[in-house]
Amino acid sequence: MKVGRNDACPCGSGKKFKKCCEVAEQRRGSRTLAIVVGGIVAGAVLLGLLRFTGEREGTGPRRVWDASHGHYHDLP
Repeated sequence: MKVGRNDACPCGSGKKFKKCCEVAEQRRGSRTLAIVVGGIVAGAVLLGLLRFTGEREGTGPRRVWDASHGHYHDLP
């Protein structure tokens, strides 16, 4: 049986459900969501850093700036 918001709380506190255990249930759900989203964001940032700073072996020619010519040269 589902407890209504205005029913007495089943924990026995004597308060209405909306003033007692419902608030704790809502916090628990919000905390879980924040942890999941935080983990996804941290993973995405880490992946971005690895791609930005990592070696690019086999992805094509490397380019080196040549100041005397004013343009890039491709290295094998």
